[in-house]
Amino acid sequence: MAALSILLINGPNLNLLGTREPEVYGSATLNDVVTSCTGAAAGAGATLVAFQSNHEGAIVDRIQQAKLDGVDAIVINPGAYTHTSVAIRDAFLGVGIPFIEVHVSNVHAREAFRHHSYLSDKAVAVIAGLGVKGYEYAVEHVARTFKKRA
Repeated sequence: MAALSILLINGPNLNLLGTREPEVYGSATLNDVVTSCTGAAAGAGATLVAFQSNHEGAIVDRIQQAKLDGVDAIVINPGAYTHTSVAIRDAFLGVGIPFIEVHVSNVHAREAFRHHSYLSDKAVAVIAGLGVKGYEYAVEHVARTFKKRA
């Protein structure tokens, strides 16, 4: 049987991790996140592919492509699109791939507009406020508990 396939998606401005508001997001870069998540997936016998875009449509396209690629699960930090994107929500509903929503900061301890997510009620789980380590926890959980899609 093939290894469980995980897609890691990062939304707008996450390419700036490590330099953008380090007091909020820390000093780890997106490359550091991808490296740690790839290692976590491999350690659990899964594979991981990473994708980042600042463009909503590109994220929607990648979620739709994930179904065609046979991706088993998605870990996503949608960034600001968390609070605005019905399109990303609809893409998840359209492909039926289980996903975990991740946020580096505790969005519930920030501005009021960050308290609502268009994805959380459809996510298998939400991890917020654990820094970049939250990504690794999400990938480990997916790799150990999700089942290979038929």
